[in-house]
Amino acid sequence: MRDQVRKTRLENGLTVITERMPWLRSATVGIWVRRGSRHEPAELNGICHFIEHAVFKGTLRRTALDIAIETDRLGGHLDAYTMHELTGFSLKVVDTAIEQAFDLLSDIVARPRFAPEDLAIEQRVILEEIKMVEDTPEELLAELFNDAFFPQHPLGRPIEGTPATVPTFDRERTLYFHRRSYAPRNIVVAAAGNIEHERLVELAAQVFSAVPSEDDAPSVERPTPAAPILIERKRDLEQAHMILAAPWPSARSEERFAANLLISILGGGTSSRLWQTIREERGLAYSVGAATSAFSDVGVFQVYAGTSPDQLGEVLDLSMRELRRIAREPVSDEELRLAKDQAISSILLGLESSSMRAGTLARQEIIHGRYIPPEETIELIERVTPEDLRDLARTYLQTERMAFGALGDLNGFRVDRARLEI
Repeated sequence: MRDQVRKTRLENGLTVITERMPWLRSATVGIWVRRGSRHEPAELNGICHFIEHAVFKGTLRRTALDIAIETDRLGGHLDAYTMHELTGFSLKVVDTAIEQAFDLLSDIVARPRFAPEDLAIEQRVILEEIKMVEDTPEELLAELFNDAFFPQHPLGRPIEGTPATVPTFDRERTLYFHRRSYAPRNIVVAAAGNIEHERLVELAAQVFSAVPSEDDAPSVERPTPAAPILIERKRDLEQAHMILAAPWPSARSEERFAANLLISILGGGTSSRLWQTIREERGLAYSVGAATSAFSDVGVFQVYAGTSPDQLGEVLDLSMRELRRIAREPVSDEELRLAKDQAISSILLGLESSSMRAGTLARQEIIHGRYIPPEETIELIERVTPEDLRDLARTYLQTERMAFGALGDLNGFRVDRARLEI
């Protein structure tokens, strides 16, 4: 499989990486940018997300309607998203339309028009998106909690920006940030499917050789997570929503495989401890589980649940009980085997999707600087032992590092540090 993956770095720093899957009649082509909301100054919070939206309003060659019609004509699935450490654009098409797909994507990414009237419209759209977050309790709590967990740091700011910053994204600011962030050395072109590597390199060179490489070296300060206890009262909610969190291994940590298995055992599926204890045995929540957010230099472990306000204390205490148990007792061989089987199955199923493979190629290049074969990942997963999970839990799940957040009609609800003791 490694022989099917090829990488070329152009003189201007742009990287092209492909995985050939000749048995498919489709391909996914994408352009990923090594910039996200983490790389924004506070006064420009949200501009990466804004640019991701604004590039679709038209280019020097295409109107917004042209882009929409061409996407539909290709019959493909166009996806775009902004994260804390990268921005991605991808398009899945039949293999005969690969060149047209790349022409469309590269035009959107490299030559946006950024007409002032279009930017004004997109500002209004994103302000409505921000209001949607405010009306969605789970998302609102996540944003409030992130701000408290990463105080005064870009990782704590909302990806979509704020009502104060978004209206300031005029053409001058948007164009300036785009030129610096979308420089060739910040771009990874990745593709998977029935695709020819050399041809994609040619296409990328034709488009991006004329793109200027302006100086862009934003400082990326390593965050120092806090351990807040945050309780926000919102009377018009039927449910209370909670987050229980702690620092966790980063996306580059050698502990990330054990960390993901531990998350799976605690709250990664319907057989997990939290699901069985809180939902199946007691019926206290419809939505409950555990997850992790992994950045290049830090990770965040989270337990989340939604329940009636009068049951929130019990859900919190049951969650803490499971955290204490996993930090004090090795998991069973059966639990670990189940978690490994889940992880390996997810990897193998992803190999059948050109979209999954292209996205994985880009993320691995941006995070690790190299392609990591599935066989290597599976081997590292298989090496994890019950003792590794217990040691990991003891290292990261410490009383003084535990954080808690809740949102709802919580008059009189209190949490102290002793309640979060591991």
